Amino acid sequence: MKIISVLSAGIIISAAAGAGINAETTGSGIVPTGAKANEEAMTVHSVHKGNNEGKILTMEETILSRKIYPARTYPVWNSPSTFTYRKDGEVYEYNVASGSEAHLTESIPDAAARIRAALPEGAANVTFSPDRTAAAFTSGHSLKCIDSMLHDWTVAESVDRNITYGQSVSRNEFGIEGGIFWSPDSRKIAFYRKDETLVTDFPLLDITTRTGSLKAIKYPMNGMSSENVRLGIYNTAANTTVYVEAEDFGYDQYLTNISWSPDSRYIFIQVLDRSQKNMNLNMYRADNGRFVKTILTEHNDRYVEPLDRLEWLGKTGKFIYRTDNRDGYRNLYLCDTLGNVDRLTSIDADVQFVAENGTSVFYTSAEISPVENHLFRVDVKVGKKGTVTVGKPVRLTAEEGWHNIYMNSDCTWFVDCWSSFNVPGETALRSADGKVSRSILSSEDPLKDYATGEMTLGTVRSADGRYDNWFRMYKPVNFDPSKKYPVVLYVYGGPHSQMVTDSWLGQIRMWEMYMAQKGYIVYVQDNRGTQNRGAEYEKAIHKYCGQAEMADQMAGIEALKTLPYVDRERIGVHGWSYGGFMTISLMTNYPETFKVGVAGGPVIDWKWYEVMYGERYMETARTNEEGFRETSLINKAKDLKGKLLICQGAIDNTVVWEHSLSFIRECIKNNVQVDYFPYPCAEHNVFGKDRVHLMDKVTMYFEDYLK
Repeated sequence: MKIISVLSAGIIISAAAGAGINAETTGSGIVPTGAKANEEAMTVHSVHKGNNEGKILTMEETILSRKIYPARTYPVWNSPSTFTYRKDGEVYEYNVASGSEAHLTESIPDAAARIRAALPEGAANVTFSPDRTAAAFTSGHSLKCIDSMLHDWTVAESVDRNITYGQSVSRNEFGIEGGIFWSPDSRKIAFYRKDETLVTDFPLLDITTRTGSLKAIKYPMNGMSSENVRLGIYNTAANTTVYVEAEDFGYDQYLTNISWSPDSRYIFIQVLDRSQKNMNLNMYRADNGRFVKTILTEHNDRYVEPLDRLEWLGKTGKFIYRTDNRDGYRNLYLCDTLGNVDRLTSIDADVQFVAENGTSVFYTSAEISPVENHLFRVDVKVGKKGTVTVGKPVRLTAEEGWHNIYMNSDCTWFVDCWSSFNVPGETALRSADGKVSRSILSSEDPLKDYATGEMTLGTVRSADGRYDNWFRMYKPVNFDPSKKYPVVLYVYGGPHSQMVTDSWLGQIRMWEMYMAQKGYIVYVQDNRGTQNRGAEYEKAIHKYCGQAEMADQMAGIEALKTLPYVDRERIGVHGWSYGGFMTISLMTNYPETFKVGVAGGPVIDWKWYEVMYGERYMETARTNEEGFRETSLINKAKDLKGKLLICQGAIDNTVVWEHSLSFIRECIKNNVQVDYFPYPCAEHNVFGKDRVHLMDKVTMYFEDYLK
């Protein structure tokens, strides 16, 4: 770790600096230790040396090319001893038992492949049974099933657009990724039934028809009527369906993280009330849907956010449960249906379950650093009377960086795909003790032939002085420390995000490199409210979205302003979605700092955002009147001083058009000039060639008004 302080002369690196720091960087603001440091400290963790010679990116390359990113292998375990991976555009299968490798030129048909080929046109949400002999799928609003004999039938039918079966619910919050849940024995199917009768419509304009037409979508806005969700259980042998008796919190409660018992006799649901402050983990009978018991409960005055299904520990009768509501971090707990709870991971860091083999639990953890991801193992012994003994955690990945783990079903082997700030990527096969058995791929630097600026990975203190916020900074190509450069802050800043990690070039977006080639300093920083730092850090934004985030971003900007090569009069900001909200918030709250901004798909007022996400962080206008007033950008339109461009997908079904158009209307009412560019056929994100156009538009705006 290298300690630096921001001075009028530049940056100081301590004597611990070491490899990776270019000795010639003294002239660029990095100076030897020994000078007097002021109280505003930053920390540089890693430096990636620039290359002034090389090719210049085109926007098409920046947006569409995969060749400018390190090669990845995408491993998939097919059995405990074999996995497939990709290399040089080809698929290979490796057998860990024999050590042999085969080049796969065509897939081998199996029952699942035959079923997939026989699916009717329009089949969606296809979910195979564990034994791969059948599949459930949705067709329109209905749920259907097909078996290995290619017989298909209807499980639950709906011709009402307000009612759907087998689809995801709650707008994919709470870890929900689908609406079909097979039992372990492949004999039953649990499925969501969603009723949106009371949910209001929002109209989207389709310009592709001859005269234009409106498509109505169901959009449950903050504080208004929401959907009703029930869980059905279908018995494939008896051709019967029962519904779970989940009645804890009324009509618009949330049914999250559906889990089966290993013997397929019981269903477990984490039932959350609409306020998202109370959660019951309930157990139900699978044969008739009846309530059995509440195993445990959670309450939090800010919010409870269940994200994970239950994972059973072998045949011990105990399950692994993850929450941040008990000890302040997302840790793992070993529980049973009697309500006994034992902490598995006693660490002040967020962790994520990976796998278990009945006697050991494997998990990744942020305990080394919030920007690193490492695999650990903890051994667990369950006594005859249910007593739990937890061993000392063992770290299984030693190399600095971010490790993505792919473990086989019996936890004897795992594929480790990792990178760090200066390592493009490594893929290795490791045994369960972490020892490398075989190197599969060492990715080359895809930017070696391109002109690149120097990049820095480091931290700056949060505005409240309690945390280190991580940043990455990209200096211009052909950097001259005697010159003044414009700065573009790229921001997201919202929940469930982590923009900066100790992965290759800090998880760079190639538009940052593109802008550095054009002579900009690009700065990206995480702030309070983002993930992987514990509950207190993440929940700091509750009821006042944007406030703590802005304060932390401004702490970084104020540090940047002290650097001699930063032009304090030419600072811009760009972000999309929550980042669009942050962009306009910064432009209107700090008009003396930000000269130019480009906001994409921005939230303008949380009363227009959806129930599930919005009420978690902001509650409702009735319960949080002050917070809604403070965060609304409608009230800030009159304070806009700089040049602002807003881009929006005209058929955005996530941040609906009412947001940005209402802000434009308020600017007109206050005689405030603002620029606006809609993408008529884009939803919340803009893809493909349209995105090339978008990022050209964004770049041109900074070139015209910031440079």
